[in-house]
Amino acid sequence: MVHVLQSYIGGRYTASKAAETFENTNPATGKLISRVEIALEPEVDAALRSAEEGLKRWSAISGAERGRILNKAARILRDRNNELARLEVQDTGKPIQEAEAVDIVSGADCIEYFAGVAGSLRGEQIALNNAFVYTRREPIGICVGIGSWNYPIQIACWKSAPALACGNAMIFKTSELTPTTSAKLAEIYTEAGVPDGVFNVLHGDARTGTLLTSDPRVAKISLTGSVGTAKKILAAAAASLKRTTMELSGKSALLVFPDADLRQAVSAAMLGNFYTQGEICTNCTRVYVHEDIHDRFVDMVVERTKKLRIGDPLAPETQVGALISQVHMDRVLGFVAAGQKEGARLCYGGERVDADELARGNFVRPAVFTECTDDMSIVRQEIFGPVMSVLKFRDEDDVITRANATRFGLAAGVFTRDLARAHRVAARLEAGICWINNYNVTPVEMPFGGIKESGFGHENGQAAIDHYTQLKSVYVELGDVQCPYE
Repeated sequence: MVHVLQSYIGGRYTASKAAETFENTNPATGKLISRVEIALEPEVDAALRSAEEGLKRWSAISGAERGRILNKAARILRDRNNELARLEVQDTGKPIQEAEAVDIVSGADCIEYFAGVAGSLRGEQIALNNAFVYTRREPIGICVGIGSWNYPIQIACWKSAPALACGNAMIFKTSELTPTTSAKLAEIYTEAGVPDGVFNVLHGDARTGTLLTSDPRVAKISLTGSVGTAKKILAAAAASLKRTTMELSGKSALLVFPDADLRQAVSAAMLGNFYTQGEICTNCTRVYVHEDIHDRFVDMVVERTKKLRIGDPLAPETQVGALISQVHMDRVLGFVAAGQKEGARLCYGGERVDADELARGNFVRPAVFTECTDDMSIVRQEIFGPVMSVLKFRDEDDVITRANATRFGLAAGVFTRDLARAHRVAARLEAGICWINNYNVTPVEMPFGGIKESGFGHENGQAAIDHYTQLKSVYVELGDVQCPYE
């Protein structure tokens, strides 16, 4: 019997009145995982009413108590790491070795971090002449989190942890492609003691998102997704001036200077292109390599890429899993074909892998392109797949100009042993995140967010507190009211 996944509202799974469903399939096998009920008007309204009630209870307790409850949720996540990782692999197609080491662990790290922050939220006191002012950090209210399909449970944690730590309630809308583990996170919050309604999970399509983002009871929206989706949400949010945080697309650059540790730079470029089959928004898909080391860099990349093990994502030895869907796989293969047509040299990979047990899955061999130019589609557009474009450069000023010549500004990286150059270049790169001599490392302590069309606002770090609290100023008079009227 096929499992039916329902929305999680008010501390329990709730059947959809319309009982309209969509199929959730395993991208590595094509097998049906579950039928997912779509939340429409009745479920969205129930979630909002539940969130209103939960918010009253949750915001009234102390930050220290919220922190204790969130710490318990983090412990449960860690205890269930392997079980949740397996579910994540079945939904996403990523290798189990990644999910066990990163996805659930990083989510638990985030909840643990903001559990520590919850008890330390505070304002300030400002002394005046015969008066003083104090400020209060207060919850915003009901927040909506909209997740992406590449890191489902991690993103749900990244959005819910600061929201809940600050005393808010959150309704999390899952991606249609990966709905399973966010619902498990809701179960864990309930088990840890989060009051009913404080964290609800709704499944659905664009209709569900529209109902949430246009409702005046929602105070804030946090999206991880595409630029196109963000523009629609911003238009809906404008009607009631909702706060928004947008974590969007990227086309990031990695700059490798001639004095770089070549093996380390190659490792970073591979992680920044092939980890999670390239389905990571910060990936450095434009790799600018100084002409003096270009050929050696390419030889090393190709040699190591050939050794990557593609296969069943649940096999411990697998390093490259399946892309999220056949539609997405076809899109990635389309970019590979376009790169060749536009004159780039495909050094390795780029074809579908469909032998034997992989035939029903969406597997693509990681591709390495050289002889690329900045105007090629593979260099300009976000592919969101395992496609690396390597470009030559000679001059520092010129490569910075080229790296910045994009409408995106999510991330960037610099490899050099010259620390003066590293800091100089990092300061000039137009990106919200910049790594020096590493790539795609995202500790929860570090604010995460982009500029330009890669979005605005931040996940993680102390910066996230500003996005989930509102500041109230209170003026206290200690003397007489200065009134000119008799």
